[in-house]
Parts: sequence; structure tokens; C-alpha cells
Amino acid sequence: MRARPGKTAIYEQFAADGITYMFGNPGTVEQGFLDEAGRSGMSYLLTLHEGVAVGMADGYARAAQRPGLVQLHTGVGLGNGIGMLYQAKRGGSPLVVLAGDAGVRYDAMDAQMAADLVTMAEPVTKYATRVLDPASTLRVLRRAVKIAMTPPRGPVLVVLPADVLDQVTTETAVPTSLPDTRSAPSPELVERAASTLLAGRRPLILMGDGVAASGAQAELREVAQRLGAPVWGVNSSEVNFDTTHPLYGGQLGHMFGADSARVVAGADSVLVVGTYLFPEVFPSLTSPFHEDAQIVHIDLDAYEIAKNFPVDLGMVADPKLALAALAGAMDRQGAGGVPHERRPAAGTGDTAGTGGAEDDSLLDLFVRTLAERAPAELAVFDEALTASGPLARHLPPREPGRFFQTRGGSLGVGIPGALGVKLARPELPVVGFTGDGGSMYTIQALWTAARYGIGAKFVICNNHRYRLLDLNIEQYWDGLGIARHTAPAAFDLSDPAIRFTDLAGSLGVPGRRVERPGQVADAVGEMLAHDGPYLIDLDTD
Repeated sequence: MRARPGKTAIYEQFAADGITYMFGNPGTVEQGFLDEAGRSGMSYLLTLHEGVAVGMADGYARAAQRPGLVQLHTGVGLGNGIGMLYQAKRGGSPLVVLAGDAGVRYDAMDAQMAADLVTMAEPVTKYATRVLDPASTLRVLRRAVKIAMTPPRGPVLVVLPADVLDQVTTETAVPTSLPDTRSAPSPELVERAASTLLAGRRPLILMGDGVAASGAQAELREVAQRLGAPVWGVNSSEVNFDTTHPLYGGQLGHMFGADSARVVAGADSVLVVGTYLFPEVFPSLTSPFHEDAQIVHIDLDAYEIAKNFPVDLGMVADPKLALAALAGAMDRQGAGGVPHERRPAAGTGDTAGTGGAEDDSLLDLFVRTLAERAPAELAVFDEALTASGPLARHLPPREPGRFFQTRGGSLGVGIPGALGVKLARPELPVVGFTGDGGSMYTIQALWTAARYGIGAKFVICNNHRYRLLDLNIEQYWDGLGIARHTAPAAFDLSDPAIRFTDLAGSLGVPGRRVERPGQVADAVGEMLAHDGPYLIDLDTD
């Protein structure tokens, strides 16, 4: 057993786990282990704000299906990153977050920047801990990787006191052991689930990102086709189901429970897979399902099954294995296709982002032109929110690993998320769409893109407002019977106007503004041809 300081040994552990990138923003209490980074072979990607570091790691982890490693500067850095950590927790991103502190020996001093980092992080992480014994430094890091990568995946915080890392450890760095969680439900339970779902005349499927995490897209399609059931996304921000498939219904509402209720109320047999119910900001407090509806819920996360509303059959199982077994049971029970007497459940939800009729907007023209000219393997990171409709229309999510959407309610992930995807999948052309409001949370990410030559492209859908808030407050007024009137001035971003191309140029990223249809073709061509990061400021007002 070789003795060396913990600040050196941690990089041996990262190498053993194949972790090659660290996204971070440095601080004094982390200077000891950051001083070792250059001698370790680790690629440290400097960001100018902790939200950018977490957002990049989130995009990387989602695209690579590997841990994203983040370094934050004690309590102040953790505080800056908490919004993005919340998104990572809600979305199940496997992040390993390292936060430094001055040292265990200073705990009684209540010194500058002293804070209980573990308690700060607990609400936005799957697990949080602090290393106290140098002999367990690598053991704790392996535990963090295991917990982050074990379904339900999520971010983990490890606090690394400087004085602990300066001490010697003789631990051996070995790859983290990841348990296989691909459990299958019992055959009896599968047969019962099949008969329950086949008995319905108006079937419905609600799916989420647990499908993508399991790689169960093909199995979900087979079950949907046997049921003849429309498939609606709930907590769905990746490619869980081909959105061009005739059975794809759209996305449920993310804000108000009434939107989801309109979709699910008519169904008499419901399959829920890989998601929780329901992720709206203002969810229904009473069950939106028909009182006679039979509900089957499949998820690896037992906590989410029947969390808010009762189900008739809950199966803690891997979605891929469970859906494959379910399709087989349906065949044995004579499904064989869409039965004549069965009809899909009707309903409409929040279909923004599901396509619809083509329009004559500049945004629609831009996305249509991009779809015509971009390589077939284009990957999209969508934080366009109210501008997502044309994306779904012209660049419909179809292939796993090539579409990622914001989740968890945090703004600002569009630009850093696209950078993380590009680092994870450098062979793919990557375009990130965001709004003018969302982009300003993490616009510093452009500097990191320029510094390291990360060739993702960015489109800012610039409507000079927090447009989503306009739409939400209209629903709020309608619900309370308040006459519509001018939205709050706080929703306006037009005065002074943000000059995004100037801002991008100052951060080292070239770009151009697009205000007229005649500018679109040249702008798309220039963006795709540029070797390196590039930004389009697209006027969508």
C-alpha cells in the first residue's frame, strides 16, 4: 500500500473510474487538490459561475451515461450551484459534486465562509457527506459514484476538508463497484398486469425518463402497439418514445394539474412507466383519473409508485425487462395488435413542443431551414420553452441520445447543457436552443466554450420577455376570474435591449443576429460551417 496525500490519491480514484473531466470554479480552500489536477491527467474545465459548472456536468452525464464531476467552492459556491443541482436531482442526473472547506480543525471557530455544507445540500442531492478520516477518502468517493449511478440516479455531494486531503492515505484506488439493478417482475405479476391493461377499452400510457435510463424505448413501443394506447410524456425530457409515431400523444402540462387531468380523465386502463405523477407546479390535489380506471405503475424507484394517488398494481422493476415481459404476456393473452373494440383515451394536454401546424414565424423558418441543412445525426438541447413547438415540428425527437430538454424548473441549462453534450459526444453536431431570459442565467458559459474550443452551437430565441410567465399568469387570472390585463413589468426584458452578439463576442464566441426571413439561410449555413462555438440571436418577438 503506497502512502501519499489524499489530494493526490483522489485523482487516482477518478482515473480508476474513467472520470476524465472536472467542471468547476476554484476557491482558496480547494487550492491544494486543484494544484494536483495538472499532474493527474484530469481535464479541468474552468467556468465563470458554479451554475455553469453544474449545467455542463448535467449535460455531460446525460449524454455520456457516466458520472459528471463538479468542483464547487465551499458554501458560497454550493449556494450558487443549488438551482442547477435541484434540476439534476429532479431529472436523475448522476453528478458527483466536490465542495471544499477550510478544514475539520477549524470547525469550532465559526470562521469566514464556514457553513454546514451537508445540510445545505441535502434537499437538492440524493446523498451528501463529509470526509473526516483520511483513511476513508477514496472509500467515500467510491460510495458517492455508486450512489450517483444507482437508479434512481442523482447528484451526490462530498465535502473535502483541506486538512484531511493534506494528510496521508494508504488506500488503494480501484474501480467503483456498481450493482446491477435490472430486476424483472415475477411472471404472475406480469400476467396480471397484462390482463388488467388489456381489459380496458380506452387505454393510456404515461411515460418518463426512466424509460430512457433503462434503454426501454423499443419495448415501450411494442407494448403501446399491442394496447393501441396513446403515449404521453410526463417527466419526459429525453427520447423515451419516437415523437413521430402515430401513438405519440404529446407532453402533459408542467404547470397546472388541470392540463394533465384533461388527458387522463377518459382512460379506463393506464400504464405508468419510468415517471412520477404528476410533476406540475400546481398539481391536482384529487386524483385526475376516472374512478374506475385500472392503473399499473412500473418504476425502479419504489418511492414514486403510488406516491400521490393509489394504483392497482405497482411493480418495482427495470422498465426494459418489465415491458419486454409485459409484451410477451399480452401476446399470450391474445393481444396480437389493436383489438377492434378498444379505443385510445382522448384528451389534450400541454402540446407546446409536440408539433402542430406549421406557422410563418421567423423561428419556424429558422428551425425548418436547420432541419433541412443539418447532418442527420444532429443532437439538440432544448431549453426554448415557449419556442419549443417548431423544434418538435421540424426536429422531432426520435433517436435516443440525440435530444435533451430542460427539466426541474431551473432556467439556464440550455447553453452549458449543450456544451456538456458536445464533450460527451464530440462526434455529433450539437445545437442548444434557449431563450433570452434563460440564457442570461449562464451566459458566462460562452467563455468556457471559447476557452476550450467546444464546438456546440447556440440559438437564443429572443422575444424580449419572460414569455412563459405571460402564459402562466393568463391561466392564473382565468382560474380566479380576473380580467386579463397588462402583465407585470417584471416580465419585460426589452429595456435596455440585450445585444447578444456583442456579449458573445466579448466572451470569445462569434455570432450574428437574425431579424428577417432573408437572413435565415445564410445564418444557418454560417453556423453549421463554423469550426467552433457559434451563437445566433434570433428575433422571435
